[in-house]
Order: sequence, then C-alpha cells, then structure tokens
Amino acid sequence: MDSFPDDDDRQFAFTLARGLEILRCFLPGVAALGNKDFVERTGLSKATVSRLAYTLTELGYLRHDKVARNYRLGGGVLSMGYPLLASMRIRQIARPFMRELALQVRGSVSLGMRDQSNMVYIECCPGDKRIRARPDVGAVRPILRMAMGRAWLAAVTPQEREVALNRLRIAVPDQWQLYGAQVQQALHDYQQAGVCFSYGDMQKNAYGVAAPLCAQIDAETLVFNCAVPAQSAQGRRLIDDIAPRLLTMVSNVEIAAGLR
Repeated sequence: MDSFPDDDDRQFAFTLARGLEILRCFLPGVAALGNKDFVERTGLSKATVSRLAYTLTELGYLRHDKVARNYRLGGGVLSMGYPLLASMRIRQIARPFMRELALQVRGSVSLGMRDQSNMVYIECCPGDKRIRARPDVGAVRPILRMAMGRAWLAAVTPQEREVALNRLRIAVPDQWQLYGAQVQQALHDYQQAGVCFSYGDMQKNAYGVAAPLCAQIDAETLVFNCAVPAQSAQGRRLIDDIAPRLLTMVSNVEIAAGLR
C-alpha cells in the first residue's frame, strides 16, 4: 500500500483513505476477501476493518457473502469509474490510430495513466496472441516494470518525478531494487529519442516501447505503449522500426485532438 501523509496533515481525511485502501485490496484473480485478509493487507485493526467493510457494504461498494463470510466488490465501484472513462474524448480519437499501429507491428497498443505506484489502462487495442495476459481497460501494472510507467516518469516535471520516485522507493522497495537502474536508463532514452523501453521486465516474452502525449489531458499525463513479442523484436527492430512508428502515431493523435 502507498504510504499516507504525516499525521499532522489536518487536510487529510484518514478515515476516508483507510476505506479506499480496503477497496484497493482487491486485485485481478482475487475476487473475494475476508476481514482477516483486509487486516493483513492494510495493517489496520480488526475493529477498524470490520467497521469500514460494513460501511462500504451499506454504500454499495462491497457485497457481503454471509455464507462464505467474505466480501466482493460491488457495483458502486464500477459506476464510479465509468464517468471518468466516458469523459475522456482522447480514447475515441486515439482508437483508430492505435488499431492501425497494432496491425502494422503485430503487437498490442495501449493508452494509460498513473494510479499511485501503478499505471492503469484506459484504452487497449489487442494485438499478437503470443503476448500473454494482454491488458484490458482498467487493468493495472507496476510503473517501474513497464515502458509505459517509465515514460510517465520521464514526461512529468522534475519536481513531480522526484515526488513520485520517493513514494515508489517507500511503497515498492523490492521493485525499486530490481528495476531502478532500468528506470534511470529509460530517463536517458527519453532525453535522446523521446521514448522509453522495457525488455521483458513486465513479461518475459514481450518487449515494450512507450511515449507520452505532448500535453496533459484534464491535468493527466497520458502515455501510449506498444508491446510486441520478444522474438519479433530481435536486433534493433524495437528501436529502429517500432519506436518511430509509435512516435508517428502519437503525433497523429495529437494533431487529431488539437494538441498541436
């Protein structure tokens, strides 16, 4: 879990934050959780977890199975996210360009935004079936392990980047230990070529290249990612062929969206 601000931050609603942390305990493949699971994942007391789970159930964000004595996410969670997706006109603008690139390179092209220590996918054009676990809209992946996350770090202001990196070092120290050097290389790559890479760090059989939009959309830095099977990106194809195609696609989206 990402760390909370200091206790003396009077503007921060800790009870609300703890309730949201309960909802964040659910991950793909983890459909049902009990109070014991919430305690283990959040570090909160049993009494606090019980109170928060009850409240979230009453509000429709959780569903309680009295027989199995566990909780599942409720429809309230899904309905909260839809207005955000529906308001993102950039998704409709980018979709045909993304689909065209996915067909050209026989890969998967996605658009994402940051969510704490992860990137969340807001549009996806599936590509080559050899890439396992192809993401869907709403899927989250660790920032440090993927080209998309590294491109987000490269695109934001130095101050925003430093704050994010400090939080990542605290929230996911194991990932920082493993991928910190690749992140620094990605920042260098972005300065040189305008893109960031991942060579099997997210999936062993997939290479990725990512580039951000030139301007924020609704105060969000959005990033396009192109993933291709590792065996099809041998040699310098990822650098010399796929990366330029991705940059051209991003430029076309920016023009279509009136960003340049």
